Amino acid sequence: MNIEGLDYNTEREKLILPEYGREIQKMVEHAMALTSREERQKCAETIIAVMERMLPHNRDNADYKRKLWDHLAIMSDFKLDIDYPFDISEAAKITTKPQPMVYPMNRIPVRHYGHLIFKMLEKLKNMEPGQERDDLAQITALQMKRDLMQWSHGASSDEKVVADMARFTDGLIQLDLNALQNARFTMPTSKSAGGRKGKRRTNH
Repeated sequence: MNIEGLDYNTEREKLILPEYGREIQKMVEHAMALTSREERQKCAETIIAVMERMLPHNRDNADYKRKLWDHLAIMSDFKLDIDYPFDISEAAKITTKPQPMVYPMNRIPVRHYGHLIFKMLEKLKNMEPGQERDDLAQITALQMKRDLMQWSHGASSDEKVVADMARFTDGLIQLDLNALQNARFTMPTSKSAGGRKGKRRTNH
């Protein structure tokens, strides 16, 4: 339904600095349209005064006035021809978008074990048989068990851990199911050990 005179923000031109609202943006555009430099100057100073009243909580910040004039320049796309009381050459950096960060996309067969588990599995594949490999395999299996419990909200399967260990090490690591079932295993809790109350000291 279209109503004459009624429009929506989604249909309007996007604001350069939305925190100041559309009325301030219109005031900036009005200042830019003035032909007299003196009138533009007075209008710009009035706009700054209004902006200052809109954000009184920022008055104690360093370079508060400079930032207001920087914002005025930005909202005018640096086309407002006036005498700025501050150097606005650095203002463009405020609106410069940072370069997108490169997200590490390490491809792993299953995500619930995580990248570090697969690094450990890869290390196991290249180790010589012996106690050191057995110990690392046991540590890795217990961590896999933790990951499974966290991923499946408390459910875990020793058989699956044994099967996955063999699968992802190309059959080189064959865990003993009974040994894994009897291994010491505790799920991490949100309560830290430091939260326990110690014994009250007594003065003698």
